[in-house]
Parts: sequence; structure tokens; C-alpha cells
Amino acid sequence: MKALFIQAREHPTSFLLWAFPTFYLGWAFLFWWPLLLSDASVWSFPKILLFLLGGASPLLAAIVLTAMTGGRAQLKELFWRLIDVRRIPLRWWSGILLFWLLFNLVMAGFAILLGVTEAPLDITWGLFTDPGTLLFLLLLSFVFPAAEEVGLRGCYLDALQDRYSTSVASLINGAMWAIWHAPFVWFPGYYANTTFNPSLSWWLPMIVCTTVLITQVYNQTGRSILAVLIFHAMMNFTGELLGISADMYPFVLSGYALLAVALLIHWQLRRGE
Repeated sequence: MKALFIQAREHPTSFLLWAFPTFYLGWAFLFWWPLLLSDASVWSFPKILLFLLGGASPLLAAIVLTAMTGGRAQLKELFWRLIDVRRIPLRWWSGILLFWLLFNLVMAGFAILLGVTEAPLDITWGLFTDPGTLLFLLLLSFVFPAAEEVGLRGCYLDALQDRYSTSVASLINGAMWAIWHAPFVWFPGYYANTTFNPSLSWWLPMIVCTTVLITQVYNQTGRSILAVLIFHAMMNFTGELLGISADMYPFVLSGYALLAVALLIHWQLRRGE
């Protein structure tokens, strides 16, 4: 154990590169495997406790491993990046808040023009008159992503970018995030109160592509965890508000992929300057 702490302090990047995914995935699956063997809703008691304990893995990994590598000063800096609005340039606020709304509307328009579907959206205005459903959606959109972004971006992405290029770091970060999300498809009742019904064939690549976009926001806002939290939350909330049809998601993946590839090429060209 002493050797572990020495490695964490003397070689923090090397330590985090293996310690974070081990803690992040190991802790989650330790509590989630019983959910995969049960037919009861993940939101029923006591299943929800197991889900929440496992879901805390990115936050717990960030807190424990940041304390090991940098102590109290690094923990304070991690927390500050979660609440400091000054890190986010004014020109980025509109993009963070409106990107997903505009992106989904544009993709819906293309879907109609290309004959993918005649009804790409089913806007759920009633969402704002149903307090219970709205509260549940806000929880999924803002609270859960907070735990994810503190760990995945605030801690792990930094270590990856210290060792690898932005492109490679982003893809590894996205792959770990996708693996963590994969069991959600089999959790009984997890998406019961939403219009989202993912298939791994398009959802996992979409998570990786989303990570590329999140990396761009993160790097352009002074490593702001708050910025990527809001960006992530608006993706969840906007998708549910617009009621994106099931036929749309494989098509929407093409939009994600185009944006991600464009950013990856941009980053590689900048490295060559």
C-alpha cells in the first residue's frame, strides 16, 4: 500500500492511467452485477441503492485518486473547477446551452428531407406540467452527469492528455465511458420514464463521439468541469424534451460521427503546425 501511495505522488499521470479505469469500472460493476440478474425495476428498493452506489464510481474515483496524487490542494482545485463560472468565456455560453437543441433540429430536418422518417420529433410540452417526470428528468440530466464529469473529465481526461495527444486521449476516455454505460441497456426499467431506448450498436459509438465534443468544450473553457456538466446535461434534457424518435438515433449517429471526425482532424492538423 505504501508503494501505491509513493507511485501516486511521484508519478501521478502513470498512476491515474491505470488506477482510474480500474476504480471507475471495478467499483461500478461490483454493485451493478446483481441488477443484471434481477427482473425488478432498477428504481425499486433496494435495487436503487445498488444502482446509485455503482453510479457514484466516477465521483469516488476522482476524489480518492485526486487525494492520493495531489492531496487537499488538488481536491480544492477539482471542486473549484466544478463551480467557477469565470472559467467559461462568454462566447462559449451560447454554444454550451444551445448546441444540442440546434443540432437535433438540424438532424431532424435532414431526416425528413432524406426520407429517414416523417416524424423525427415528438416535442413533449407536457413535461413542464408533470412535476414528477420533470424532476426525474432533471435528475438524470444534471445530477448524474455531475458525478460522471468530475471523474471522467476533471480527473481522468487530464491524465490522458498529459500522456497522449488530444485525439487519442479523447477516444480512450470515450471508450471507458461507453463500457461503463453498456449495462444500462439491461437494467430493468431504467429508461421506463423516458423516450430513450438505446441499442448498443449505435449508442456506444455515439458515446465515444460525444466524448470528442465534450473534450473540445473542456479544453476551450480552461478545463471547466461546470462547462462540460452543463453541456452534457443539455444533451440529455434537450433529447428528451424534443422526443427524438427511435428511428432517428442511428441516423443521428452520422451527425455525431461527422462532427467528431472533423474535430479529430482539426486537432491532428494543429499538432502538425
